[in-house]
Formats: sequence, C-alpha cells, structure tokens
Amino acid sequence: MITFPRPDGKLVEAYLVEPTDTENAPGVVVIQEWWGLDDEIKDAADRLAKAGYRALVPDLYEGEVALEANEAEHLMGGLDFAIAASHDIRGAVQYLKSTGSAKVAVTGFCMGGALTVLSAGNIPELDATVVWYGYPPLEYVDANAITKPMLAHWALHDEFFAIAGVDQLEEKFKLAGVNYDFHRYDAKHAFANPKSETRGLPPLEYNPQAAELAWDRTLNFLKKYLAK
Repeated sequence: MITFPRPDGKLVEAYLVEPTDTENAPGVVVIQEWWGLDDEIKDAADRLAKAGYRALVPDLYEGEVALEANEAEHLMGGLDFAIAASHDIRGAVQYLKSTGSAKVAVTGFCMGGALTVLSAGNIPELDATVVWYGYPPLEYVDANAITKPMLAHWALHDEFFAIAGVDQLEEKFKLAGVNYDFHRYDAKHAFANPKSETRGLPPLEYNPQAAELAWDRTLNFLKKYLAK
C-alpha cells in the first residue's frame, strides 16, 4: 500500500503493484467494484502488472470493504462520484505519470466502470480508458469532453446496467465522434469476476469464456494505446 496526493492535497491510500521491468512502464489506474478494495480487484491489478503495467488501485472507501450487497450499496451511496473521478482517480493518474509512466489508462469494473466513463471526460491527463459493465446516469456523461480512446465490455443480460442504456450511450458517442470500441457479451453482470457466484446474488455470474475474451481485447487495446 502507498499514499498519493489528490489535486486538492488530500492523501489517498492505494494498492500499487509493479511489473518486473519498471523502466518506462505505462500505468493503469484500476477502479474497484462496489465491494471495495478487495482481493478480486487486487487480482485484476496483479494481472495487469504481469502484463507489464504499473497498476494502481485507489481505495475509494478509505479502508472499508463490503461482504454483502447491502453493505456495498451503503458504501457506494456514500461516495461522491464527481469527487472520486476528478480528485481520487485523477490524483492516481497524476501519481503514475509523475513517477515514471509516460502514458496511463483508467479501467474499472461495475461501479468502477461507471467511474471510468466519468473519468474519460474529466481527467485530461489520461491516455485511454477500459470500461467493464458499468455506466453513470447518461445525463452526467459529456461525450464531447471525451478525447481519448475507450474500450468497453458490456453484458447483454445485465440487470444492474441495462443494455438499453449502453445503446443510448453509444449513440451519444457516435454523435460526438468519440473514439470508442464497444463489445457486448452473452453474459450477466460481473462476468469477469471469478467470485461473482459466491456473492449470493443471482444477477451476477462468472463467465470464463467471456472474461478471457474481454481480457485479451483489453491487453491488445492497452498495448496499442500505451505503447512505449
């Protein structure tokens, strides 16, 4: 765990994992699901580090981790999304850039996916974004402010983030000329989290085939846009 400063000076704790070769390694800020900074989101960061990226996960819940859905809903409800995107996540991007990463992407899952969409239009320093099955209320998305490429993975049978909203978001992006690549999977919400089915929530389901395809696409995308 490390700490980094937000643009307003407040310190944020975060999980940082470095690749074997750190020289000029690009960075990826990884944003948690609504559960918090748990082992599953650390595993995602570890996977990125093994692929050659400096991965940083800011602790948006300041040490709290939810085990059940009602806890997660409570913690997410207390999070100011605008502040998280423009301060916590932006501070994480700035930290990676100031410590050796010439290019930095932001990626996030579920709640983190929604925050990644917001970050795309609110963090000028980032170089790319990868969204995993999450979007904010569409009225808060300023598509004209998104100037860097975005890859996004969506679940066709998502009961938390309806695919109809994805279609509307895509229309906004088309009109604004955003550089985006949307992929829709025959899967449920949180299909890339191996622990999804242990949460006791039927709308969640791990889909290993969809997860591996999404990860392959993600690593190819990051290589393309964050290459040294």
